[in-house]
Amino acid sequence: MIRTDALDQLPVRTAVPALRRALDDRGVAVLCAPPGTGKTTLVPLVLAGLTGDGPVRRVVVAEPRRIAARAAARRMAWLLGERAGERVGFTVRGERVVGPDTVVEVVTTGVLLQRLQRDQELSGIDAVIIDECHERHLDADTVAAFLLDVRAAIRPDLRLVAASATTDAQGWARLLGDAPVVEAQGVSYPVEVVWAPPVRPVKPPHGMRVDPALLAHVASVVRRALAERDGDVLCFLPGVGEIGRVAGQLSGVAAEVLQVHGRAPAAVQDAVLAGSAEGRRVVLATSVAESSLTVPGVRTVVDSGLAREPRTDHARGLSALTTVRASQASGRQRAGRAGREAPGAVYRCWEQAEDGRLARFPSPEIKVADLAAFALQAACWGDPRATGLALLDAPPAGAMGAAHEVLTAVGAVGPDGRVTERGVRMSRLGLHPRLARALLDGAASVGGRRAAEVVALLSEEPPREYGDDLAAALRTARQGKDSYAARWRQEVRRLSSSSKGADGGGGSGPDDAAVGLVAALAFPERVARARGEGTFLMASGTGAELRDGSRLRSAAWLAVAVADRPAQSASARVRLAAVIDEDTARLAAGHLRFAGEEVRWDGRDVVARRVERLGAIELSARALKQPEPALVREALVEGLRREGLGLLRWTRDSGALRERLAFLHRELGAPWPDVSDEALLNRTEEWLEPELSRARRRSALAGIDAGQALRRLLPWATGEAARLDELAPERIEVPSGSRIRVEYGGAQPVLAVKLQELFGLQETPRVAGVPVLVHLLSPAGRPAAVTADLASFWREGYKAVRAELRGRYPKHPWPEDPTTVEATRFTKARLKRE
Repeated sequence: MIRTDALDQLPVRTAVPALRRALDDRGVAVLCAPPGTGKTTLVPLVLAGLTGDGPVRRVVVAEPRRIAARAAARRMAWLLGERAGERVGFTVRGERVVGPDTVVEVVTTGVLLQRLQRDQELSGIDAVIIDECHERHLDADTVAAFLLDVRAAIRPDLRLVAASATTDAQGWARLLGDAPVVEAQGVSYPVEVVWAPPVRPVKPPHGMRVDPALLAHVASVVRRALAERDGDVLCFLPGVGEIGRVAGQLSGVAAEVLQVHGRAPAAVQDAVLAGSAEGRRVVLATSVAESSLTVPGVRTVVDSGLAREPRTDHARGLSALTTVRASQASGRQRAGRAGREAPGAVYRCWEQAEDGRLARFPSPEIKVADLAAFALQAACWGDPRATGLALLDAPPAGAMGAAHEVLTAVGAVGPDGRVTERGVRMSRLGLHPRLARALLDGAASVGGRRAAEVVALLSEEPPREYGDDLAAALRTARQGKDSYAARWRQEVRRLSSSSKGADGGGGSGPDDAAVGLVAALAFPERVARARGEGTFLMASGTGAELRDGSRLRSAAWLAVAVADRPAQSASARVRLAAVIDEDTARLAAGHLRFAGEEVRWDGRDVVARRVERLGAIELSARALKQPEPALVREALVEGLRREGLGLLRWTRDSGALRERLAFLHRELGAPWPDVSDEALLNRTEEWLEPELSRARRRSALAGIDAGQALRRLLPWATGEAARLDELAPERIEVPSGSRIRVEYGGAQPVLAVKLQELFGLQETPRVAGVPVLVHLLSPAGRPAAVTADLASFWREGYKAVRAELRGRYPKHPWPEDPTTVEATRFTKARLKRE
């Protein structure tokens, strides 16, 4: 029997008429409704015609997480007085609970992606609701883009609703073609904010690591909240590991401590969502409880202020979740959980002053995640570069480039980026393309069952207590009775079934070798060779380190399955790996193998060798006696780029010529050449030949006269080269008859000359029309004055300089009017003798 009283209490019911009108008129709508209003449970039932008097329609609800999909389906079935699998069912990876009468099906966005690839028309489906679209999960963005394509091309009748728990819906409305935005007001109670920062500073999160001092503080704040407030406490933490550690520190509290996250057993998840009539509860949760789930009984929220987001280091071939500060939007969502049923409070474990510096919204996953799986989906959809997809944010070009390199390496796409038959099969396995490759190729060598076992371990990282040895983790999972082992066995069954036909009959050999091969097939860039004392070099070029006490430290080769790179560290920290041998590394990472002549600049000189490499790992090398001259030249140019043109022979005259040319290029432009380092390195063939092609090592560079080489760049063809000494003379003759060198190295040419040698000169000398900066020197050659306007100096500055120098150098002439006397280099006595 339908629970009408419960349905009538859901605040979203007031927005249903407007939503219906929007869908009738436009076929698309954005629904904004705060958590707890019933948007996930009432709206699908209404659109499906299971409540009220509307026609019966088949509705698919896409949720970002498996736990949310199960919970939503069970809640809707309860509202109808049924069990999941009757008129409301759900499908998540590895579990399908639907029946012949199912009208509303709740699926994960990943499952809906697979369904769209198989059946673009979504035959028999009348409406799709993309729930929690504000979270900006990559699968949800991709599903929306595909559905918009479907509506535009073949199913204009397909109704589409983007449901968001925030009011930041304008972007989605524009994406859906200026879709109407329907807002539902939630029933929310006031939430008091209590700032509860740690007494002493804690280290900021980096990688997956969270300062234990912060976790201890969060546990203490939970205890404080239990003492100061009534009702249940919901505590937000970034991940499963942190939840476990905080739970361990809450032993003895007068409340039941529950842990809710994607890996939690179904019974625990159900218990959390059902509420409790007896005693108080502390629910430790990841961000899954921000908006996807409603946890009844909560009056207080304790917010650690942390979240997990995907990050990819394309240069090092590492991708993983990383701990970040939660955004302001997440903070509001979390706090709102305390005011769903009554007035509540949120304890925020950071300083109030920090709050305004937090990011406004979480990072869209498409901007920060590994895009290999997305790129494969786009290629299967017929848009390899995703340029025609309607996306809120375009995928970064660098990330897409890296994704296509991965897809090409595993054979999922061809050179033109179009999906191959193998790629289509990989896309339907519900795995990352790397893991799909490992499953398909590994099955032929180790058997389908064992390949599925290893890939199941790689698709969901085992608990830390399983250790860092992947082979040992496999044995633990086979014997385990914990929730992880149960999920692992379920995934093994799914993958074994999905990979049928790939099993080539292999399967003999020890488990350790099989585990290593499959892991290496999944992550060929991470095959690693030992460098000593628990350190390794991966084929990607990144160093890797094992923890002290690891049983893997004695291995000669590893296949690194999980690693992260701590902040400020040059090496990655290995969290999960398998022992392999060199033959396995060569087999798995064959596309990274290079064998041939290698001539390069090694930081000191040209090194010429015949080498064999596996990525950055050098397998063998021997010296080359007669390397290819063109390769030697390239290496020498690289040396010049890295160490500078100072490797050439620069005399004082060479340096002066370069400064003169730089001055003329700056003041007059073409045809006078640019002689900056970058310009000269880009024109080596014009000024360093034939000497550079004759050189074989560093010492030969030092024999090249840079000044003589530079003269090749002068504008001989136009005849302007002959004017070099006229436009930028090396020396200027002053009234005393001396020829004084002009320095061109600064912003303005400089003429440093003894003051008396300029007597009688009225105007400042010029070069290429630019007045020189005159450094007037004392008879001893020390600076006395600087001027770019000699006439002005004689009128205004000379008198003071004369008074100072006259007493210091009485033997030299110091006329009152220097413009009317003859310039001299000599003393008064010498002048009299002459």
